[in-house]
Order: sequence, then structure tokens, then C-alpha cells
Amino acid sequence: MLRIGLFLGTNIAILVLVGFILKILGLESYLSSQGLSGDTTSLLVFCAIFGFAGSFVSLLLSKFMAKRGTGTRIIEQPANAEERWLVETVAELANKANIGMPEVGIFPAQQSNAFATGWNKNNALVAVSQGLLQRFSRDEVRAVLAHEIGHVANGDMVTLTLVQGVLNTFVMFFARIIGSIIDKAVFKNERGNGIGYFMTVMVLQVVLGILASIVVMWFSRWREFRADAAGSQLAGRAAMIAALQKLQVETQAHVPSQMPETLTAFGISGGWKETASRLFMTHPPLAERIEALRRGV
Repeated sequence: MLRIGLFLGTNIAILVLVGFILKILGLESYLSSQGLSGDTTSLLVFCAIFGFAGSFVSLLLSKFMAKRGTGTRIIEQPANAEERWLVETVAELANKANIGMPEVGIFPAQQSNAFATGWNKNNALVAVSQGLLQRFSRDEVRAVLAHEIGHVANGDMVTLTLVQGVLNTFVMFFARIIGSIIDKAVFKNERGNGIGYFMTVMVLQVVLGILASIVVMWFSRWREFRADAAGSQLAGRAAMIAALQKLQVETQAHVPSQMPETLTAFGISGGWKETASRLFMTHPPLAERIEALRRGV
């Protein structure tokens, strides 16, 4: 539950921080003085600007942050046969998926995992852990790479950013609408926005932020099935199933994820979570993913 708490906490902290910044800069008071806090159209536009801004900044910085957060070493020139095979395999899969050649990297983690990120499907990053290279066969590594290429080809990074931006917008919007109603009805404040409004908005952003995270997690689980299907098409169903089965063994051994929380949703495995509620899982259970591939879903 710790990693789930961190994930939710990060998203909610951003919304709360934005609220404090708007308060400190006087933008909330300005909206109120101009009568815009009661103008739902103007308020919605205002919330959309700030709701999408953070999501898109994160997307644009995703490759840089991923490299720094995981210690990923980009393969500029292959130093050995393994690295040469890795780069050539990614190039082959990217060509089959009709996307630009991603950067290819290896990050120093003993857990078997991989991730893809980047703001553009023709300018992405695909990285695998050292542990995955050591324990997986080449067919299984190829299947994992195909899964990650599937994420890139499906535009999952951009789509997840748009989903998060929309949800951030409505969290900010409804928190302010309800805050204004409570400020007037409960605190009897008829002159602009008072302390009741400000405190209500802060609390509602936390509560609505948690509810919004449930939607984000649902979308994250759904796109894992799509990436598995793409991996199956690119690398073969048997190889994709074999790779997931090997990940399942590691998960059952309670090996925790060693990737930063912000990248967990983009890994092929969400890692072991002790008592995680399904609502807050970034990945479906591996058994379900394997069964979906067997059924051809």
C-alpha cells in the first residue's frame, strides 16, 4: 500500500499545491472580484489551463525524469553482442509497429521489468532492467520489448496524460463550485470567497483527487491488455505468454518493484503489492493477462 499511497499523494499534492499557489498569487480572489467564480464557463476554462499544464509538463519531461529516476544508461554504441541484439530487436519491432526508432537503455535493477515513455511515439525511450536480461530468454525479452513498443505505438503516454488532465480539470472545477456553495450556505459569506471556501476546496481536492485516481488506474489496467495484445502480434502469443508467466513467478516470490512510483504504470509489471485494492492497481493481475492472451482477447 505504500507505493499506492505515494502515487495518490503525488497527484493530490500537485492539486493542493496549485490551489495554494493560486491563493498566494491572488488569482482566486481575482476570479471572485471579477465575478468569474460564479461563471461556470470561465471557471472551467481556468481550471482546464492549470489542470492540463502539469500533466503536459510531466509528459514533456518524462524521458529526462525516467533516465534520472532509474539510472538508465542509453546504448549509444553497443558495447557487446547482448547490447547489439537489444538495439537491433527494438529497431525491428519499431519498424513492424510503424513508429520511429526509440532510444534504448538498460537500468540497474535486479527485478525483471521494462518501461517505455516519451511525449511522442516517434521519439520514445524503451528500457529494460539488468535483471530481466539476466533471467529471461531472448524470445521472452523480445516479447517484453514488443509489449513496450505496443505502449508507444498505441500512444498510451499521451492518452494517459490527456485522461489525467481532464480529471485534474474537473477535480479543480467541482472543488471550487462546491466550495463556493458551502462558503455561502454554511459560512454565510456573501462577499467573495472566504476561509470556508479555501478550506473546503483543499479538502475536496484531496477527496476528488482520490476518486479521479481510481479512473486513471482503471485506464492504466485497460491499456495493459492492449499492450499485451500488441506484444503478441509483434513477437508471438506463445512468447508473450511465456514472458508473463516468468513475471508471475517473480511476483509470487514477493519481489518488489525497484522503479520509481511515477514510472510503475509504464512498466510491464506493476511489481508485488502487499494488500493493494484492485481499484488502485496500475496493472491487472498477471493471471488475468495470461488468460486474456490465451482467449485471444
